[in-house]
Amino acid sequence: MRLPLYVLAVGGGTLAQVAIDPALGIRGVVPDVAVVVVVLLALHRGPEAGALVGFAMGFVQDVLAGGPLGLHALSKAIVGFVAGDVPRWLLVSQPVVPVGTAFLATLFDGVLRFGLLQLFHYPVPFGELLSGVILPQAGYNAVLTTVAVAFPVVRGRRP
Repeated sequence: MRLPLYVLAVGGGTLAQVAIDPALGIRGVVPDVAVVVVVLLALHRGPEAGALVGFAMGFVQDVLAGGPLGLHALSKAIVGFVAGDVPRWLLVSQPVVPVGTAFLATLFDGVLRFGLLQLFHYPVPFGELLSGVILPQAGYNAVLTTVAVAFPVVRGRRP
């Protein structure tokens, strides 16, 4: 049964997001561990697992961070579902695929959340948000994914 894996991914990812992220912040930019976890799980377990874990992690982010309830849940679920389809097109065993997918997923997640926030008349200009938050966070997530892919235990294999 894969439910314990999903619960562990949501719990561990949320714990990392809450406990480790503030310490890893560089100039106010913190990685979005939820995107990294969702992408890695979706690449290896498929779109349904990615959407399920993405929704759960996003919902926890919504509850902890405040703001419109369901914003992160919807964006992370969509990211997880789309990332789960990547293995149909690319060879996931190549390290550049998870890293590139995490980078693009972070960009997509940020743009999607910005678009949804426009429904609530979000006052920040898109260019400022893209250059100041979304792109640095995408780069940060790519680095974290590189570290995660480098360790065989994270990929589900023992050394």
